[in-house]
Amino acid sequence: MPMDRPAATGETMRQHLIDPEICIRCNTCEESCPKGAVTHDARNYVVDPLRCEGCNDCLAPCPTGAIDNWRNVPRERPFTLDEQLAWDTLPARDGTADAGGAELPAEVAAIAAVATAGQGGAVPPPWSAAHPYVNLYSAQHPAIATVSGNFRLTDESASADVRHIVLDFGATAFPVLEGQTIGILPPGVDGDGKPHHVRLYSVASPREGERPRYNNLALTVKRVTEDHEGRTVLGVASNYLCDLAKGDRVKVVGPYGTSFLMPNHPGSSLLMVCTGTGSAPMRAMTERRRRRHALGEGGRLMLFFGARAPGELPYFGPLSKLPAEFIDINLAFSRDPDRPRHYVQDLIRARGADVVRMLDDADCHVYVCGLKAMEAGVDAAFTDACRQHGRDWNALVLLLRASGRYHVETY
Repeated sequence: MPMDRPAATGETMRQHLIDPEICIRCNTCEESCPKGAVTHDARNYVVDPLRCEGCNDCLAPCPTGAIDNWRNVPRERPFTLDEQLAWDTLPARDGTADAGGAELPAEVAAIAAVATAGQGGAVPPPWSAAHPYVNLYSAQHPAIATVSGNFRLTDESASADVRHIVLDFGATAFPVLEGQTIGILPPGVDGDGKPHHVRLYSVASPREGERPRYNNLALTVKRVTEDHEGRTVLGVASNYLCDLAKGDRVKVVGPYGTSFLMPNHPGSSLLMVCTGTGSAPMRAMTERRRRRHALGEGGRLMLFFGARAPGELPYFGPLSKLPAEFIDINLAFSRDPDRPRHYVQDLIRARGADVVRMLDDADCHVYVCGLKAMEAGVDAAFTDACRQHGRDWNALVLLLRASGRYHVETY
């Protein structure tokens, strides 16, 4: 068992460790490590913290995922080889892990805590979700992707400039699942002369890539030109990404996220609520289901999607072409001169009977993504819909969270 270690102060580091409980001692990690950092005895395979440079070459060959483990430790006192060789299980985490137990860099953990506050903190993933890989690339060792496409999704006359950006990773392994995020490292420095901190973006393409069998992924990015008070502010990362040209190279870290994942079991349904670029993970999940629809996988899809007007709704064209028997689409426009003003919460109430029917289905999983301002309205709409149909949302949402069926990411 891991021994208790006295607390220390000072700088921390992410130490690479191997889980002795699921390691099958196949030696692929030791064979693939270019630094000779992995070694073993008759009991355990272990990673030497003095040799490991975080290149992650050992991750992909591991058949069980035992190699994909990390702990935040004092930099001056990592777990020694002797400690690791004596373990039967990994040491406890320090509290900066995500819902799946993955240790996150401090700035990413802070962003994740804000994003998931609306769901009541960390929740487990769907029981049938695929295993996610996380933290494969860091700011010190980023992956380099090449821009293979940058397409405007909104009308040229629309106030919102929203882009669909495709990143190609070439020969670099960068596996992602629907619902995960990646980090972008903008070039340059901030006002204090320090490198810009990481910005997180949800992946907008399914796990097999924007183009199947190509090592790429897509992002949905809105150019930020003002803050929430309407003052002129140019978003560092969003403007950098929106201005990228085909062939440009981008530093990428991550991927991140082990909770906001889609279920894989047959018959599972998705109830999705989003606004603006919060559509990115919904687009990834919907596209995954669309590509596998002919195989008879998956249950009902229901989407509530809000924007100011049709011309400012990302993916409006492709969404309008999806058949009604595949997905139940509900679009809310708050500034369309040709329609009454509606928000996603209004449509949730209007479709209350169908919404509650899905919430009652043990195979239904709920996803909410968009601006943090939407949280209260969506929660109130679920409350009203449940009350009108003899349900208690406050009690139901606790069950949904505990069973990994309710996921919120808002910013």
